[in-house]
Amino acid sequence: MGVYIEKENCIGCGVCASSCPYGAIVMEGSNAAITDQCTSCGACVDNCPVEAIINDEEKEVVNTLDAYKGVWIFAEQRGGNITNTSFEILGQARNLADDLDVKVSAVLLGNGLEDKAKELIAYGADTVYLIENPVLENYVTETYCNIIEKLINKFKPEIFLFGATNIGRDLAPRIAARVNTGLTADCTELSIDQDTKLLKQTRPAFGGNLMATILCPNTRPQMATVRPGVMQKINPDPSRQGSIVRENCDDEDITNTRTVVKEVFRDVKKVINLEEAQII
Repeated sequence: MGVYIEKENCIGCGVCASSCPYGAIVMEGSNAAITDQCTSCGACVDNCPVEAIINDEEKEVVNTLDAYKGVWIFAEQRGGNITNTSFEILGQARNLADDLDVKVSAVLLGNGLEDKAKELIAYGADTVYLIENPVLENYVTETYCNIIEKLINKFKPEIFLFGATNIGRDLAPRIAARVNTGLTADCTELSIDQDTKLLKQTRPAFGGNLMATILCPNTRPQMATVRPGVMQKINPDPSRQGSIVRENCDDEDITNTRTVVKEVFRDVKKVINLEEAQII
């Protein structure tokens, strides 16, 4: 195991030099430097007050995380129409992306949805990843998981947001498990920590008696589901420009599933969508 000093973070306090049992750290001007006497014992890593000293494993994690950029949302569609919750999340994703100086992307699965992709751009998306196939008209857990997992591994988003709807609550945790990252469920507030640039994911805990803010520092993407009605969608701008990236849907993505939708029956009676209700 090697030990490294991140000079841009070192404040020259000298704590590492005084804590090294082998005298392997010296001060060179305003920065600490590691000499050949270092045995990689890790004492300096544990004692550095600003975490400017890291070991091989931590350095590998940092380099891996740097490959992930951008804020993504899952654009949920039902019957060919984008849900209102998706537009709400897209508005918040726009705010997060502006804080990070990155782009916002939406992932849209279905069939014959190019006009809906343009609508997502009007509501703030810079890029829409559009995957179309007749099989994708209706949500199937494993099929959607197969496709989105490949998109994450290919394009590496830094943040990925889902609506805390029936579909989002089913899909998001399965994807998080597949890509080996964390997921915060039912968030009511999202923001960027200005020091670490991590996503601060706030949600009610202990029956709503307190609010917990959760960070995901070591894996990517940072994933969260967001409760309907808590974020504000932005006003659409039909003149807004963006790109639609068409991705292929492989046969194995469709066939590698234990569920097949034979027919969909829709209730014709008029109902109220409680997910989007402001007052219940």
